[in-house]
Amino acid sequence: MARITEAWEQAIPRRLHLLALRCYTANTMKTRVSEVGEFIRQQRERSAISMRKLAERAGISNPYLSQIERGLRRPSADILKAIARGLSISAESLYERAGFLDGTPRPEVEDAIRTDAALTERQKQALTEIYRSFVEGFREERE
Repeated sequence: MARITEAWEQAIPRRLHLLALRCYTANTMKTRVSEVGEFIRQQRERSAISMRKLAERAGISNPYLSQIERGLRRPSADILKAIARGLSISAESLYERAGFLDGTPRPEVEDAIRTDAALTERQKQALTEIYRSFVEGFREERE
């Protein structure tokens, strides 16, 4: 019995991850990429920094920054951190725009858990509670 419980506990994070990936559609991703690029461009223009200068400060190429601003590329957390440093803004503001940090449960994950026919009602309840505890724990770590 202990082996079954251990296997199930190890499978829970993987199952949550798969459910989250299934919910995070390509359209959502494109919207996030466009939003973060637009936000970076606005912040750069407000700070009166040229694209070339920001790229230099962030340690990335000018064409790559241009692609990010136009929503053609999805920057990693490290690149966002470098851009934030170049703009003298908090990296968290870019992480939130890019979808790395929300601080709130994603309803689409919970919807996917609720509608997954392969799960029993008890499993759905357990996964939802575990998911919410992960999100809450992550929020507390940031604060």
